[in-house]
Amino acid sequence: MHALNSYDYAIVRVVPCVERGEYINVGVILFCRTRRFLGALISLDKQRLTVLFPATDLAMVQQHLDSIPLVCSGSIEAGIIGQLSQSERFHWLVSPRSTIIQTSPVHSGLCTDPAVTLEHLLKTMVLLP
Repeated sequence: MHALNSYDYAIVRVVPCVERGEYINVGVILFCRTRRFLGALISLDKQRLTVLFPATDLAMVQQHLDSIPLVCSGSIEAGIIGQLSQSERFHWLVSPRSTIIQTSPVHSGLCTDPAVTLEHLLKTMVLLP
């Protein structure tokens, strides 16, 4: 039997017009301290974003979204933020912002495998059926 581990996660959102508060879910960040796991999966539906918000700069959005997994992995390409501890990187990623890339409030759960749970959250919270 596998032990249950607590985890925290947040949904990554693109908020093209911050004043309107409308958004599209585009990814998930998951942190499981006991398993020393911090990961993110991003899936930007460019066609959907363009239809709903035609003035969005897709290249700029994609560039910012691409940096999230780099921060999670502690990559040198993530700069100073990437060199922080996992916990500090997670809290930096999920801190409130008033920019085009935002995260949901942090939620908690229990899992046996954080990587599998991250994939499940992407499928159920981000990808369209």
